[in-house]
Amino acid sequence: MAETFPINIWINEERFKALQEAGLANLLKEELAGMKVLIVPCNEAQRDKVLKLFPMAKYDAATTKSIELLPKYVKDKIYSMVVAKKSLNVMDEFIAGFEKEGEKFFQ
Repeated sequence: MAETFPINIWINEERFKALQEAGLANLLKEELAGMKVLIVPCNEAQRDKVLKLFPMAKYDAATTKSIELLPKYVKDKIYSMVVAKKSLNVMDEFIAGFEKEGEKFFQ
């Protein structure tokens, strides 16, 4: 199985309800005192593109092996796409949308 490089999106109560309605609540993982996190996987190529498109982001190779420091609006868009598609496999579409539309993609 190919290695994945996740983007972790913390889930509040409102988002949890939306995920339940979309039938995706089972995809959440409990972390830190019962807080829930949605783990959106990226493959190596997707990770590299995300890091190039959003230079403020970093890959934490030492501990979590995840993509960190993405702006809130980026994680919000990824979350919205997961709910709309009812799937965690949104990163190719996310990257293509941002490459095509730039900042307009987030409006």
